[in-house]
Amino acid sequence: VDAEVARGCTYPVDILEDDPEGHQEATLAYHASLGEGAQTSSEIFSLSSGEQVKLETSSICFCSLHRDEPHHKILVLVNPQDTKTVVAVYLKESWWSTEDVLRTSDPTREGLVKVQSFGERIVLFVLNVIIFGRLERTKILWRNGAAVGFYTTKVKGSLCGNGTGACYLLPVFDTVFVRRKHRRQGLGTAMLQDFCDTFREDDALGLSCPISPAMYGVCRQFLLAHPEERGRLWEVGALGARGQRVNIWLKVQQQARLPEGEAVHPGNSKEDLSNLGQTSLGDRPTEFADGDGHRYGSGVLSYELLVSLVIMLPLFPEAVT
Repeated sequence: VDAEVARGCTYPVDILEDDPEGHQEATLAYHASLGEGAQTSSEIFSLSSGEQVKLETSSICFCSLHRDEPHHKILVLVNPQDTKTVVAVYLKESWWSTEDVLRTSDPTREGLVKVQSFGERIVLFVLNVIIFGRLERTKILWRNGAAVGFYTTKVKGSLCGNGTGACYLLPVFDTVFVRRKHRRQGLGTAMLQDFCDTFREDDALGLSCPISPAMYGVCRQFLLAHPEERGRLWEVGALGARGQRVNIWLKVQQQARLPEGEAVHPGNSKEDLSNLGQTSLGDRPTEFADGDGHRYGSGVLSYELLVSLVIMLPLFPEAVT
């Protein structure tokens, strides 16, 4: 059993029915047959490198497809030489390499697509759990027939998940991930643009705190190109209340005024958009308390006026006369 089984030019996302229960039953039956020895020990899966992995119970395991629904599981094959590396996923009575799971033969599946079908959730699982990390409401970025990234959002009014019943007060751009070989191609900026367009009716949009230096670079380029968005984007902590926000354009201005080599948020400066950050209730951004004045020169400005002035200022302070 390997990736060369006659499948035409189709991939799992193109052919999987929206029947997770049926998939679960078929997967459990296959796993049971392996345990009973019904499958011969000579059965193998061939990797793209030419290496062959024997299909046996010691090399396969179940993984939860959804964090909040642990009973929905999929079967994965790991490399016996590196048990932390998943090399294939069992779908449609066959093993598919992780790279094939991330591919599509549908030419209309291009750009950012909302995750809806069971097949798309499998793609998200591979990107999110096997290649990256966590899960929220998500859009997958497709490019030239392959899934190359995704971003997650916390929707305004959704529960924050800490057991208190509190809800997010604005839409939040929570996590963004672009596969390494597709970085530095403007895809992070494209996803930020899509986020802003998706929530066009909202006056304020959040990005989870802390924001990585690489993501600040994305924000800077985006806000230079779209000055109309400077008053909408905020770095937020916790629920995104007024006392838990700071204007991102203001932070970009602050970074531009710092001496060379300093940064508002210390940390790794290499371009890795997977480090945008996930909101943690223990994290707190720089806060502007409601009603507090902020000293600017010799006068005191209100919070709203300060932000308005900063949005109108050019990026580099030496350009101000």
